Amino acid sequence: MRVYEIAVVDGDGIGPEVCQAALSVVKSLPGLDGAFAFKAYLAGAQEYRRSGSAYPEESFQGCRNADAILHGAAGLPGVTYPDGTETGIEFGLQTRFRLDLYANVRPIKLRPGVASRLRDRVPGDIDYVIIRENTEGLYAARGSGVVLRDETAVDSLVVTRKGVERISRFAFELARARNGAPRDGKKRVTLCDKANVLRSYAFFRKVFNEVAEQYPDVEADYAYADAMTCHLVERPEFYDVIVTENMFGDIISDLAAVTVGSMGMSPSAELGDRNGFFQAAHGSAPTIAGRNVANPYGTILSAAAMLRWLGERHQDGRLVRSAAAVEAAVDASMAAPGGLTMDLGGRATTRDVTQRVIDNLSRASAAA
Repeated sequence: MRVYEIAVVDGDGIGPEVCQAALSVVKSLPGLDGAFAFKAYLAGAQEYRRSGSAYPEESFQGCRNADAILHGAAGLPGVTYPDGTETGIEFGLQTRFRLDLYANVRPIKLRPGVASRLRDRVPGDIDYVIIRENTEGLYAARGSGVVLRDETAVDSLVVTRKGVERISRFAFELARARNGAPRDGKKRVTLCDKANVLRSYAFFRKVFNEVAEQYPDVEADYAYADAMTCHLVERPEFYDVIVTENMFGDIISDLAAVTVGSMGMSPSAELGDRNGFFQAAHGSAPTIAGRNVANPYGTILSAAAMLRWLGERHQDGRLVRSAAAVEAAVDASMAAPGGLTMDLGGRATTRDVTQRVIDNLSRASAAA
């Protein structure tokens, strides 16, 4: 039986709590004894304080060579480089760029038991995926921007044909595999851009359209980024798959997460041709670290995405079935009385949620 090596980086703030919660769930899965080798690595703002490096080379090599990477959260207030940029985010950014994790997959789904911040929305109304191009765009300028004479600062927005082609194709292939938008069942890919203002985004749209022609069974749709912030509030049921540039994807996915409860409900997968990096999209929330109140659902769902990706990549049905089991256990936990955490209006603790999910997995296994 294959043993999958998982690089585990707890990170900062609530990172260790939510990461270890997800690991406890994975370790409890029936039928997977001995399937994983978990190896811990250091990275983040606390590591920068300790060693002077936010991402030691040993940690990078371990992450690069692992079958998958599971992360908690990173960053601490005031822990910055001399130029004022955060040290904690170095781990995520460098992992994306150095391992070419070009597709950031952020599912937005209203789950049972959660009250949407949008009036009258119920589970089934909101179910779409944001595909964020992860290695180009404005964030590609990280570390290479220019400050002239303390008077002018410049960062460049980078868009390449290769980058747009592969992220657009990824989005259309995902739409083909999904059930369509909740409103009308149509398989649809919406491009979010500012093609009316900047040539870089107009070029992104041009290449997107070339790829769209290869998918006549999937509807191509368009929305400017400013309008998209309205649409995700007013008509979220219209959307199936949304694809966008790096910074826009960062912004609209945070807004979208709040519509389905909170940032704690925002799993993500960052995928390349070889490597996969899995974490919740929320921050490190240092003000609640160590209080046992952090919402671990996003990280647990990210671990489920890791299982599915590994299972599909290696044709291992055990992992695909386990991913579905974890998602079902999360839904059952949230739908039951007392299953919501503080950020969702409930009182369940981090440990409460973890144990609920594990118990639901055990009950489902016994019933089967």
